[in-house]
Amino acid sequence: MDELVRYRLESAKEKLISAKLLLDAGQYKDSIGRSYYAIFAAIRAILASRQVDFSKHAGVIAYFQKEYIKTGVFDKKYSKYIQQAFQIRNSCDYDDFYIVSKQDALEQYERATELLKVINDYMKE
Repeated sequence: MDELVRYRLESAKEKLISAKLLLDAGQYKDSIGRSYYAIFAAIRAILASRQVDFSKHAGVIAYFQKEYIKTGVFDKKYSKYIQQAFQIRNSCDYDDFYIVSKQDALEQYERATELLKVINDYMKE
């Protein structure tokens, strides 16, 4: 496994740990942000294995969807996970008075955990 791929997977794990710490501390918006960035780092690890990257989040996500979701490498439900994580993270960061619940943050954390496991398993193959 390439050094950049390994680095990005490790970064994803660290962000997931941060998401859990923030969730447990009641910092739900920031927890959601870390969960999203854990997913994003893991996706970028896969792209690095093909020596592909994009300057914008939307480009990374679109490529992953096209090459890995639509082709059946990963289950279609992960497309929904990624899109919702991206949208809720944007709302948390940029929308005034946006309110999230513990359940919202927990759901994002659990989805990120699941997706990271699937991506790690795929990368080990």
